[in-house]
Amino acid sequence: MTPSVRRTRRMLELAGAGAAALLTLSACSSSSGSSNTASDASGSASPKLSGTVTVFAAASLQESFTALGKEFEQQHPGTKVTFSFGGSDTLAASITGGAPADVFAAASPKTMATVTDAKDAAGAPETFVRNQLEIATLPGNPGKVASLKDLTKPGLKVVLCDKTVPCGAAAQKALDASHLKLTPVSYEQDVKSALNKVELKEADAAVVYKTDVHAAGDKVEGVEFPESAKAVNDYPIALLKNAKNAETAKAFIALVRSAEGQKVLGEAGFLKP
Repeated sequence: MTPSVRRTRRMLELAGAGAAALLTLSACSSSSGSSNTASDASGSASPKLSGTVTVFAAASLQESFTALGKEFEQQHPGTKVTFSFGGSDTLAASITGGAPADVFAAASPKTMATVTDAKDAAGAPETFVRNQLEIATLPGNPGKVASLKDLTKPGLKVVLCDKTVPCGAAAQKALDASHLKLTPVSYEQDVKSALNKVELKEADAAVVYKTDVHAAGDKVEGVEFPESAKAVNDYPIALLKNAKNAETAKAFIALVRSAEGQKVLGEAGFLKP
């Protein structure tokens, strides 16, 4: 073998050794990088949600929020959503009075203001849906109610929500816009109580929300009236300042405002914000 050939072979052997060393370094670096990436991803992962979220919500949200609560619990095993439904004004007063709650969903900005003015909300409330009034009558509409004015017929037993409750304030706004005066047989403290009077046949009609007529199914018959467009209620939701489970509460609010939550609310008859 000539000296020239020996030099060429030696150069090739050195080149091969260098390439092998580079491959080994590359593999180690890649393995180390993967380990660091996995570690970083693990370190940045959000903590698992757990515990109970207490939600105070307007009575008209009962069906849709109950469904969303169950969905939330399925998505986040180890969590529980408990609800207190009622008139928004009563719930707001309870919150400012110190009742323990994480989330408040009101049927009007005015009732939410009771909480924000007392500085009991964490951050600004956000409108997540809107709701419109409808007349609920007995099945078959025996009173022949076809308009808001028909509710003033002599002998017709009509129920309204109390004027301090969002559905009552909205009903009064619609009546005022139509220059109508109506004396109901009773004022109820929340919309479900007003609807219940018709379902139990203790009243011929009640002014409630479209969502409540929808939820009642064939127990009542709905009558739309154009004046309701002048009294549409915005529904705000807020995390409360003294929330004991703030992170899980934030996640529930996120579900309500998500496309999935909006679908559930829309199917219940709520309008988009």
